[in-house]
Amino acid sequence: MKIKAVKGTRDFYPQPMAVRNFIIDGWKEASLRNGFEEYDGPIFEYLKMYQVKSGDEIVEQLFNFEDRGGRHLAIRPEITPTLARMVNQQINALPRPIKWFSVPRLCRAERPQKGRLREFFQWNIDIIGVDSVLADAEVIFTSIDYLRGLGLDADDIKARISSRKLLAAFLKSAGIAEDQLESIYPVLDKKPKLPPEAFDELLLKSIPDSDIAEKVQKFMVLDDVAKIAAMSDGSEELEDAIAELAELFRILDNMGIADYCVFDPGIVRGLAYYTGVVFEVHDVVGELRALCGGGRYDNLLSDFGGPSVPATGMGMGDCVLEILLREKGLLKDDKLQTKKIDCFVAYASGEFAGEAVKLTAELRGLGVFTDFSYKGGNLGKQLKKAASAGASHTVIIGQEFADGGKYVLKTMATGDQAEVTPESLYEMVTRDKG
Repeated sequence: MKIKAVKGTRDFYPQPMAVRNFIIDGWKEASLRNGFEEYDGPIFEYLKMYQVKSGDEIVEQLFNFEDRGGRHLAIRPEITPTLARMVNQQINALPRPIKWFSVPRLCRAERPQKGRLREFFQWNIDIIGVDSVLADAEVIFTSIDYLRGLGLDADDIKARISSRKLLAAFLKSAGIAEDQLESIYPVLDKKPKLPPEAFDELLLKSIPDSDIAEKVQKFMVLDDVAKIAAMSDGSEELEDAIAELAELFRILDNMGIADYCVFDPGIVRGLAYYTGVVFEVHDVVGELRALCGGGRYDNLLSDFGGPSVPATGMGMGDCVLEILLREKGLLKDDKLQTKKIDCFVAYASGEFAGEAVKLTAELRGLGVFTDFSYKGGNLGKQLKKAASAGASHTVIIGQEFADGGKYVLKTMATGDQAEVTPESLYEMVTRDKG
């Protein structure tokens, strides 16, 4: 009986694994470069933790089970609730601001489709303890910093930025009651995903007053923060939200990524816990899901029983990112190493096989990535194996060793060969390593 991998999961053979490492190593490097520290948590948590954040409907969207003790658990579909739990547990001991990142493996029980699988990896960065939009700018900058480093420019991607605070203030100024806001956010979040006629129809069902609905439609197509003032009723809440978002764009300009950033009131982010700046990074063509998204969630820690502490963050999945990089020609399998070999040890005849094993072990002990052929055989075949492994040097053990205790060191890139003593060999390969 042949058993296949579960639909929506991936087998990481060496080549796909090299792609995965390329992406995750880049995430980690960008995080550390921007001052974040790495953390992680368990792969399963109490089910109620996700219900607290997303409601009971989340149960159908994740893999959950009852353990032998009758506890209701779930495999993590995201790591933000774990972050909130961990920070709350040591809130008084952790120095602020808390700048953490993680690259967890996550699972969601949903229908697999392009750019969305049941199992995936996600880069999360969060800043906790800073209420200034400077922290929001830092999260956006770090996201763009990584993507820009991959070769994606402002013609390829845009960070589409809005504000839940701004949206709430505008909707109230337009005549919508505060207790209606939570039911309207999910509708507005569908705007980029629906044809204009379908969205207009859905909006009128949520906002029966056609005058108010028209105001909302005009707001949702604005492309400049400055244009909101003309639609303002002069409310202090709305003016403050406009000023905050304008300040964010000034900071992003100062950070040198203004050409990557645009104002888009259609970015709502459907989850209720967002309280301020929200953003998503999309490919300019618009054929893919968002590369990443996030925003401010100042109430999340208190929702999990902790104090009220300001926080902002972002999540980026690997699936859509890989698709876009391949489409742009920025990810090529033949450029990624599935293994790294500094030195390959070859031997001219079977009498030197034992010495080859010994030398390989000694080089590995020095920290040199070293391999050899189990079968030995023809020296030419061994050299081909060394080349295919990407070795920078090949040590050949042959008659020179039998006669004078020397090895032949072959530089694979140039084909140059030289006799070397064991002492000078160690010095050369360790020098090349460091």
